[in-house]
Amino acid sequence: MILEKERKEIIESCLLLVKMGLTNGTSGNVSIYNREKKLIALTPSGIDYNEIRTEDISILDLEGNLLDGKKPSSELDMHMIFYRKRNDVNAVVHTHPVYITVLACLRECLPAVDYMIAVSGDKEVRCAKYASFGTWELAENAYKAMGNSKAVILANHGLTTVGKDLKNALHISEQLEYVARLYVEARKIGNPVILDDKEMETMLVKFKTYGQR
Repeated sequence: MILEKERKEIIESCLLLVKMGLTNGTSGNVSIYNREKKLIALTPSGIDYNEIRTEDISILDLEGNLLDGKKPSSELDMHMIFYRKRNDVNAVVHTHPVYITVLACLRECLPAVDYMIAVSGDKEVRCAKYASFGTWELAENAYKAMGNSKAVILANHGLTTVGKDLKNALHISEQLEYVARLYVEARKIGNPVILDDKEMETMLVKFKTYGQR
């Protein structure tokens, strides 16, 4: 089976996303890029995460040609654009977490209300311009708004994160939803104090060597 390891990792991650409340049903999508083989493993379109089998996972080349598995996610272009244009990206995770999506509906960025936003590789998570789901326009908007960071909010839609591997991209998604929850809840009481640029520059440097290397 082509990319059997990647297929299993994707299924495990999808179930984890549901467990963490970052997505539900068939919403969202996950992919891994095997740079050695130049092949992408991606969640198929319209199959409940609890029912996906390894043989269902879509296997594609960088041109988007389906080589094995079922019809790929409608957000194929949004995964492709990062693999084609960023050498540091080997996994993409697109989710619909509640608090991030609240900000997406307001078309607002997520500011540095907590230092953990540094997992994104930037001092804020920007909100991309709106485009219909499953379009090349959405992929381009997401890529442009993300810049060199690792996360972007999709207007009236959700969150997309990228990482050196799937574990990294998942971790970023989880932490940013936590920060978004803090921000949304704090705004119910008053005006959250945002960490200034100087502090965030310090945090971004610290996060380059944070954790076990």
